[in-house]
Amino acid sequence: MTDTLRPVETAAAPPDVRAPAAPVESRTLKRSIGVVGGTLLTLSCVTPASTLFVVVPDLFGSLGTATALTIAIGSLLCVAVAFCYSELGTLVPSAGGEYAMVSTMAGRLAGWLVFVLSLLVVMIVPPVIAMGTADYLEPVLHLDPSLAGAGVMLLATLAGLLDLRANAWITGVFLVLEVIAAAVVAVLGFAHAERGPGSLVSMEVGGTGGGADPVTAMLVVSGLAIALFITQGFSTAVYLSEELENPRRNVARTVLATLAISTVIILVPVVAITFGASDLAALTGGDIGAMVTAWSNSAVGTFVSLCVALAIVNAGIVMVIQNSRVLFASARDKAWPAPVNGLFARLGRFGSPWVATLAVGVPGAALCYVNLDTLYGVTGVSVTAMYLLVAVAALLSRRGAHRHAHAWRMPLWPVVPVLLIAVLGYVLTQQEASHLLLTGSIAAVATLYWALYLRPRRDTRWLVTVPQDVREPAGP
Repeated sequence: MTDTLRPVETAAAPPDVRAPAAPVESRTLKRSIGVVGGTLLTLSCVTPASTLFVVVPDLFGSLGTATALTIAIGSLLCVAVAFCYSELGTLVPSAGGEYAMVSTMAGRLAGWLVFVLSLLVVMIVPPVIAMGTADYLEPVLHLDPSLAGAGVMLLATLAGLLDLRANAWITGVFLVLEVIAAAVVAVLGFAHAERGPGSLVSMEVGGTGGGADPVTAMLVVSGLAIALFITQGFSTAVYLSEELENPRRNVARTVLATLAISTVIILVPVVAITFGASDLAALTGGDIGAMVTAWSNSAVGTFVSLCVALAIVNAGIVMVIQNSRVLFASARDKAWPAPVNGLFARLGRFGSPWVATLAVGVPGAALCYVNLDTLYGVTGVSVTAMYLLVAVAALLSRRGAHRHAHAWRMPLWPVVPVLLIAVLGYVLTQQEASHLLLTGSIAAVATLYWALYLRPRRDTRWLVTVPQDVREPAGP
């Protein structure tokens, strides 16, 4: 961690003689959204309905009645994570997100590893969720899951080329529909309750032969990696910090507001489903669409399914926007050979990084034809490891010039990051060895790239910067 960056205030980097004539690091995104627009975009990335209908059923399958408890514990952990993001995001408001924050505070190698982990997450998750579209279009249209997922990814890519303000309104409309779907599930589940609040801590999952198996504490701890992933979209606010007005104030507001709203939208229906499932086998099966139809009728089930399909499209749009900003920022910070940096840093007529948008959207469509069965596990490990490194950076955020910088400051520092590091480290030890090995192998290759290419060119490569126009006072 001794290989740290220059202070944020001296963001200008030495010129690279191999770079295009226009300095890559001079290119900045346009500030066009406030807290409301940023919260709409960030909530859409959390995509509560698609998370509820696509990811949560897997947790029901392994955790049964303990699913709501696991998500609640994960949400409490995310409060501590959100504090770290809010403080670091206002100190280092960059489209690079986690990697810019960690590079500035903990050193360039740590920042590079965070970049690789975040890239794993943002490249894998959109096509996995997009392939869920076919299941929820089934009431009106039969499609191959891979074909439907690829179509969603290409549609999201086209939308990502537009102005960010326009996308905030598009995703806002879709967000309203998915919140309505989640609300319908919650109302129906509570109205048809088969069990009471005690079931939330009964720790049972459907077993073979229709019996009940106990859910152990270790299973809950293992499930926390996925629970963290369920609400992890609040981090999108730091990716959008270059496009937020008054980021020193609005980044923290957007991060914390998004986490609070998304937790309610996801957790309340999960509790309702736990109460309303006809039996433990139905709950463990996790077929929420079938439960909704049983609680009401086929028309309501179709409406909810179509809302979820739109939510998945919505998530795809926002994830492509987020991912393109990560690649844009990495090119501006010269993570790649000069020709690649020049391409990824290009801005289109709407102010969006159009080459970077295509670079994340088109491969995402191709990934819909790849077997991604193990990638939920890899994503959970990546998110947990990334949060751990962000917590380390937050622990280092009040050294030197950063001690008196204008920024939002978390309460209970340094207790919050220290406890977070300990808990996340333990959660990592409880993950499947194959997922840890695969993620670790990717991190090892990334470290080799750092050692052989980036570090020997430390004066011309991986120069993490913060735009010059963000140095305003934090405000009231």
